[in-house]
Amino acid sequence: MSAPHHRRLALILGAMAAIGPFSIDMYLPALPAIGASLNATAGAVQGTLAIYFLGLAFGQVFYGPLSDRYGRRAPLFVGFGLYTLAAIACALAPDVQALTAARLVQALGGCAGMVIARAVVRDVTDERGAVRLMAQLMLVMGVAPIVAPMVGGAVLPAFGWRGIFWLLAIYGATMLTLIALFLPESLPEERRRRDGLFAVVRVWRELLGNRRFVGHALTGGFIIGGMFAYISGSPFVFMELHGVRAEHFGFYFGANALGIMVMGQVVGRLAQRIAPARLLPVVIWVPFVAGLALLFVSATGIGGFVALLVTLFGYIAMIGAVMPLTVALGMGPHGAVAGSASALMGTLQFSIGAGVGALLGALQNGTAVPMALVIAGCGVAGWTARRVLAP
Repeated sequence: MSAPHHRRLALILGAMAAIGPFSIDMYLPALPAIGASLNATAGAVQGTLAIYFLGLAFGQVFYGPLSDRYGRRAPLFVGFGLYTLAAIACALAPDVQALTAARLVQALGGCAGMVIARAVVRDVTDERGAVRLMAQLMLVMGVAPIVAPMVGGAVLPAFGWRGIFWLLAIYGATMLTLIALFLPESLPEERRRRDGLFAVVRVWRELLGNRRFVGHALTGGFIIGGMFAYISGSPFVFMELHGVRAEHFGFYFGANALGIMVMGQVVGRLAQRIAPARLLPVVIWVPFVAGLALLFVSATGIGGFVALLVTLFGYIAMIGAVMPLTVALGMGPHGAVAGSASALMGTLQFSIGAGVGALLGALQNGTAVPMALVIAGCGVAGWTARRVLAP
């Protein structure tokens, strides 16, 4: 693959996979405005975020087998078409119940891009190439948490919270156009599976019985679960506890996203010289240690806000290194069922994310400790999953 085509593919796949962060982070600054506009409680508005995580977790199960059977492009058109229509429904929602339902449909559509991006990577690369291409995807995806809250904060005063969803509808329509014009089919007819439902279930059972696949999926899932805890808990910790102004929140959020981008590029280069299976055992120590350090400084107050920022950065930035490695190692041996493997990996990971969000809500006590405790727990669980299941 030529360099220009490689970069274009990374850009399109990264934009597909970034649909989740954009759809979550862009409307975070608008949550209070949505509650006021729709006369809804804070819990009801938070429910629109939780339902999106749930849709991302379980919607991925369907797109994997569909993409293995019908190719990668057709399910993408269905998914992004559904996403675009649901974003319009969000913009027109008359009450919080309608908004919640539309957000569920939006997630069920948008997760197509997340599943199929990983499957396309496996279609066109080997293990080392997969780490490199996934690292480039992380670079594109890393832009989303930097840009999305800032864009949402800029759109909100000018066009209201509904304007954010109109913008997401434009995003979906733009992705449909890019896929139609610039993303060739990566799964030829002769490699497609013609499995029925029972065969698909058998593939899932085989994957779940594969210790290394599950180990890598859970390693990445737990580490990214810490990011979900950060996304859910950081607005309260930063703005309520430490007095960060709403208009400055995006800069702190963006700094951690920049760390993800940088570490993704570092590990992508290292993987060309060092086998991914040797890199992951080293890399996974960083979120393990950073998470525990974050818990210590949050519980004791030592170092104040600066220590919290530094240890949090140490954990979140390493997601950019862990995710390419776990995806490449977990999916590498399963090229014949790349779509199903990608879907199952995504479902496991976002199920952890949904559980993390629920756990954080149950632990809330008005301090930073619950967020730090959940992140530390995710770091320890990710380290343990790799050590026990994928040594």
